[in-house]
Amino acid sequence: MANKKFEFNKSIKDFNLEDLKARVQEDELRLKKLEFAHAITPLENPMSIRALRREVAQLKTELKKRELGA
Repeated sequence: MANKKFEFNKSIKDFNLEDLKARVQEDELRLKKLEFAHAITPLENPMSIRALRREVAQLKTELKKRELGA
């Protein structure tokens, strides 16, 4: 698990600003669809919602960091 997290964080740093924004939008849309599907019929793995929510937060954090120039 820790190795997978490290790879994700490393790949975020390789994205340019436009790719990062596009990825945030895509993942937010996927999250909405997943939450909607879960409301209708429970998902087999509801922890996937949490994982996707965390991924979106990490992407937004990196995006904000770059916009501030840090």
